[in-house]
Amino acid sequence: MTQNDAFKKGLEGLDAGPRPSDAGDHGAPPQAGDLPPHPSVDALRERFGDAVLRHELVSGDEHIVYVLPDRSLEILQFLRDEPGHRYDFLQDLTAVDYGGGRMIQVVYQLWSIENKLNLRVKAELPLDGLEIQSVYYLWRAVDWLEREVYDMFGIVFDGHPDLRRILMPYNYAEGHPLRKDFPLRGRFSRAEQTRRALNLRTEDHYSPRELEIAHVLGQSVPDPFSPAETNSGQQQFGGMGGGG
Repeated sequence: MTQNDAFKKGLEGLDAGPRPSDAGDHGAPPQAGDLPPHPSVDALRERFGDAVLRHELVSGDEHIVYVLPDRSLEILQFLRDEPGHRYDFLQDLTAVDYGGGRMIQVVYQLWSIENKLNLRVKAELPLDGLEIQSVYYLWRAVDWLEREVYDMFGIVFDGHPDLRRILMPYNYAEGHPLRKDFPLRGRFSRAEQTRRALNLRTEDHYSPRELEIAHVLGQSVPDPFSPAETNSGQQQFGGMGGGG
Protein backbone atom coordinates (compact mmCIF):
# COMPACT_ATOMS: atom_id res chain seq x y z
CA MET A 1 0.00 0.00 0.00
CA THR A 2 1.40 3.36 -1.01
CA GLN A 3 1.52 6.30 1.38
CA ASN A 4 -1.27 7.99 -0.57
CA ASP A 5 -3.49 4.89 -0.30
CA ALA A 6 -2.82 4.68 3.42
CA PHE A 7 -3.83 8.30 3.81
CA LYS A 8 -7.10 7.76 1.90
CA LYS A 9 -7.88 4.68 3.98
CA GLY A 10 -7.36 6.71 7.13
CA LEU A 11 -10.03 9.14 5.94
CA GLU A 12 -12.66 6.42 5.48
CA GLY A 13 -15.59 6.87 7.79
CA LEU A 14 -14.35 10.24 9.00
CA ASP A 15 -17.72 11.89 8.44
CA ALA A 16 -19.44 9.23 10.55
CA GLY A 17 -17.40 10.17 13.62
CA PRO A 18 -15.77 7.87 16.18
CA ARG A 19 -16.99 4.30 16.47
CA PRO A 20 -17.68 2.61 19.82
CA SER A 21 -14.73 0.67 21.18
CA ASP A 22 -15.00 -3.05 21.84
CA ALA A 23 -12.61 -2.72 24.76
CA GLY A 24 -14.07 -2.84 28.25
CA ASP A 25 -14.20 0.32 30.31
CA HIS A 26 -11.57 -0.26 32.95
CA GLY A 27 -11.13 3.42 33.77
CA ALA A 28 -14.60 4.28 35.06
CA PRO A 29 -14.41 6.24 38.32
CA PRO A 30 -15.78 4.59 41.47
CA GLN A 31 -19.29 5.42 42.57
CA ALA A 32 -19.90 8.22 45.05
CA GLY A 33 -19.34 6.92 48.56
CA ASP A 34 -16.69 4.46 47.41
CA LEU A 35 -14.00 7.08 46.78
CA PRO A 36 -10.70 6.79 48.62
CA PRO A 37 -10.42 9.55 51.23
CA HIS A 38 -8.57 12.78 50.60
CA PRO A 39 -7.63 14.76 53.72
CA SER A 40 -8.33 18.15 52.15
CA VAL A 41 -11.74 17.16 50.80
CA ASP A 42 -12.74 15.85 54.23
CA ALA A 43 -11.53 19.08 55.84
CA LEU A 44 -13.47 21.18 53.31
CA ARG A 45 -16.69 19.29 54.00
CA GLU A 46 -16.26 19.74 57.73
CA ARG A 47 -15.48 23.46 57.43
CA PHE A 48 -17.72 24.60 54.56
CA GLY A 49 -20.57 22.06 54.56
CA ASP A 50 -22.99 22.52 51.66
CA ALA A 51 -20.55 24.80 49.80
CA VAL A 52 -18.72 21.58 48.84
CA LEU A 53 -20.97 20.11 46.16
CA ARG A 54 -19.34 16.82 45.19
CA HIS A 55 -16.12 14.85 45.02
CA GLU A 56 -14.88 12.83 42.05
CA LEU A 57 -11.88 10.67 41.21
CA VAL A 58 -10.46 10.46 37.68
CA SER A 59 -7.43 8.76 36.11
CA GLY A 60 -6.99 6.56 39.15
CA ASP A 61 -5.74 9.11 41.65
CA GLU A 62 -6.80 12.61 40.55
CA HIS A 63 -9.19 14.04 43.15
CA ILE A 64 -11.63 16.73 42.02
CA VAL A 65 -13.82 18.71 44.40
CA TYR A 66 -16.66 20.96 43.16
CA VAL A 67 -17.48 24.07 45.17
CA LEU A 68 -20.02 26.89 45.04
CA PRO A 69 -18.65 29.77 42.94
CA ASP A 70 -19.62 32.43 45.47
CA ARG A 71 -17.62 30.61 48.17
CA SER A 72 -14.64 29.78 45.98
CA LEU A 73 -12.31 32.51 47.25
CA GLU A 74 -12.64 31.64 50.94
CA ILE A 75 -12.38 27.92 50.17
CA LEU A 76 -9.22 28.42 48.14
CA GLN A 77 -7.75 30.68 50.81
CA PHE A 78 -8.43 27.97 53.40
CA LEU A 79 -6.62 25.43 51.22
CA ARG A 80 -3.66 27.76 50.84
CA ASP A 81 -3.30 28.80 54.50
CA GLU A 82 -4.63 25.97 56.66
CA PRO A 83 -1.89 23.93 58.39
CA GLY A 84 -1.88 20.36 57.17
CA HIS A 85 -2.97 21.42 53.70
CA ARG A 86 -1.09 24.55 52.55
CA TYR A 87 -1.54 24.41 48.80
CA ASP A 88 1.16 26.97 48.19
CA PHE A 89 1.59 26.28 44.47
CA LEU A 90 -1.11 27.04 41.91
CA GLN A 91 -0.05 24.78 39.04
CA ASP A 92 -2.69 25.99 36.62
CA LEU A 93 -5.97 27.82 36.23
CA THR A 94 -8.11 27.19 33.18
CA ALA A 95 -11.72 26.66 32.10
CA VAL A 96 -13.72 23.99 30.28
CA ASP A 97 -16.78 24.51 28.11
CA TYR A 98 -18.56 21.24 27.25
CA GLY A 99 -21.11 23.01 25.06
CA GLY A 100 -24.81 22.25 24.75
CA GLY A 101 -25.73 25.09 27.10
CA ARG A 102 -24.00 23.41 30.03
CA MET A 103 -22.21 25.42 32.69
CA ILE A 104 -18.59 26.41 32.14
CA GLN A 105 -16.12 25.03 34.67
CA VAL A 106 -13.37 27.15 36.20
CA VAL A 107 -10.53 24.78 37.13
CA TYR A 108 -7.85 25.33 39.79
CA GLN A 109 -5.02 22.79 39.89
CA LEU A 110 -3.32 22.96 43.30
CA TRP A 111 -0.20 21.39 44.75
CA SER A 112 1.10 21.45 48.32
CA ILE A 113 4.89 21.43 48.26
CA GLU A 114 5.05 20.89 52.03
CA ASN A 115 2.56 18.01 52.21
CA LYS A 116 2.96 16.61 48.69
CA LEU A 117 -0.78 16.76 48.09
CA ASN A 118 -2.52 17.33 44.79
CA LEU A 119 -6.09 18.63 44.44
CA ARG A 120 -8.22 19.96 41.60
CA VAL A 121 -10.94 22.43 42.55
CA LYS A 122 -13.77 23.27 40.15
CA ALA A 123 -16.50 25.90 40.20
CA GLU A 124 -19.29 25.78 37.63
CA LEU A 125 -20.71 29.00 36.19
CA PRO A 126 -23.96 29.41 34.24
CA LEU A 127 -23.66 30.97 30.80
CA ASP A 128 -25.59 34.04 31.97
CA GLY A 129 -23.38 34.48 35.04
CA LEU A 130 -19.75 34.10 33.97
CA GLU A 131 -18.25 35.87 36.95
CA ILE A 132 -16.12 34.67 39.85
CA GLN A 133 -13.75 36.21 42.39
CA SER A 134 -10.12 36.54 41.41
CA VAL A 135 -7.45 34.67 43.36
CA TYR A 136 -4.74 37.11 42.24
CA TYR A 137 -3.95 38.07 45.83
CA LEU A 138 -3.63 34.42 46.89
CA TRP A 139 -1.34 33.28 44.07
CA ARG A 140 0.26 36.01 41.97
CA ALA A 141 1.06 33.41 39.30
CA VAL A 142 -2.62 33.53 38.36
CA ASP A 143 -2.27 37.01 36.85
CA TRP A 144 -1.92 36.05 33.18
CA LEU A 145 -3.88 32.80 33.65
CA GLU A 146 -7.03 34.67 34.66
CA ARG A 147 -6.51 37.07 31.78
CA GLU A 148 -6.25 34.14 29.38
CA VAL A 149 -9.47 32.55 30.68
CA TYR A 150 -11.21 35.93 30.43
CA ASP A 151 -9.94 36.33 26.87
CA MET A 152 -10.79 32.82 25.65
CA PHE A 153 -14.03 32.12 27.60
CA GLY A 154 -15.38 35.52 28.69
CA ILE A 155 -15.22 34.76 32.42
CA VAL A 156 -14.86 37.91 34.52
CA PHE A 157 -12.57 37.64 37.56
CA ASP A 158 -13.73 40.20 40.11
CA GLY A 159 -10.84 41.94 41.82
CA HIS A 160 -8.19 41.24 39.18
CA PRO A 161 -6.09 44.43 38.95
CA ASP A 162 -5.56 44.31 35.18
CA LEU A 163 -8.22 42.16 33.54
CA ARG A 164 -7.87 42.57 29.78
CA ARG A 165 -7.26 40.38 26.77
CA ILE A 166 -3.86 38.73 26.56
CA LEU A 167 -3.92 36.56 23.41
CA MET A 168 -6.41 38.30 21.14
CA PRO A 169 -6.15 41.98 20.13
CA TYR A 170 -7.51 44.46 22.64
CA ASN A 171 -10.34 45.49 20.29
CA TYR A 172 -11.16 41.95 19.08
CA ALA A 173 -14.93 41.99 18.50
CA GLU A 174 -15.82 38.39 17.60
CA GLY A 175 -16.17 37.02 21.12
CA HIS A 176 -14.23 34.36 22.99
CA PRO A 177 -12.58 31.72 20.77
CA LEU A 178 -12.56 28.71 23.13
CA ARG A 179 -16.30 28.82 23.77
CA LYS A 180 -18.15 25.95 22.13
CA ASP A 181 -20.64 28.41 20.64
CA PHE A 182 -17.80 30.19 18.82
CA PRO A 183 -17.95 29.46 15.06
CA LEU A 184 -14.93 27.67 13.60
CA ARG A 185 -14.19 30.59 11.26
CA GLY A 186 -15.21 33.33 13.66
CA ARG A 187 -18.40 35.37 13.82
CA PHE A 188 -17.63 37.74 10.96
CA SER A 189 -17.52 36.88 7.28
CA ARG A 190 -14.15 36.47 5.60
CA ALA A 191 -14.79 39.75 3.77
CA GLU A 192 -15.48 41.60 7.03
CA GLN A 193 -12.44 40.07 8.73
CA THR A 194 -10.27 41.14 5.79
CA ARG A 195 -11.77 44.64 5.81
CA ARG A 196 -11.05 45.04 9.52
CA ALA A 197 -7.49 43.75 9.13
CA LEU A 198 -6.75 46.14 6.28
CA ASN A 199 -8.14 49.12 8.19
CA LEU A 200 -6.15 48.56 11.37
CA ARG A 201 -4.19 51.55 12.58
CA THR A 202 -1.04 51.36 14.65
CA GLU A 203 -3.03 52.49 17.72
CA ASP A 204 -5.45 49.58 17.31
CA HIS A 205 -2.72 47.16 18.36
CA TYR A 206 -2.41 48.72 21.83
CA SER A 207 -4.70 48.99 24.82
CA PRO A 208 -5.72 52.43 26.15
CA ARG A 209 -3.42 51.84 29.12
CA GLU A 210 -0.42 51.26 26.85
CA LEU A 211 -1.25 54.36 24.80
CA GLU A 212 -1.54 56.40 27.99
CA ILE A 213 1.89 55.20 29.19
CA ALA A 214 3.42 56.14 25.84
CA HIS A 215 1.83 59.60 26.06
CA VAL A 216 3.11 60.17 29.61
CA LEU A 217 6.61 59.11 28.58
CA GLY A 218 6.48 61.25 25.46
CA GLN A 219 7.11 58.24 23.25
CA SER A 220 5.44 57.06 20.09
CA VAL A 221 4.14 53.50 20.06
CA PRO A 222 6.07 51.07 17.82
CA ASP A 223 4.47 50.29 14.48
CA PRO A 224 3.58 46.53 14.62
CA PHE A 225 4.03 46.32 10.84
CA SER A 226 7.66 47.48 11.09
CA PRO A 227 10.03 44.74 12.38
CA ALA A 228 12.70 47.33 13.19
CA GLU A 229 10.33 49.33 15.41
CA THR A 230 8.69 46.39 17.18
CA ASN A 231 12.04 44.76 17.99
CA SER A 232 13.33 47.96 19.56
CA GLY A 233 10.16 48.65 21.55
CA GLN A 234 8.97 45.19 22.57
CA GLN A 235 10.27 45.50 26.12
CA GLN A 236 8.16 48.60 26.74
CA PHE A 237 4.89 47.75 25.04
CA GLY A 238 3.18 44.37 24.76
CA GLY A 239 0.83 45.29 21.93
CA MET A 240 -2.13 43.28 20.62
CA GLY A 241 -3.66 43.27 24.09
CA GLY A 242 -0.66 41.31 25.37
CA GLY A 243 1.37 41.30 28.52
CA GLY A 244 2.83 44.78 28.27
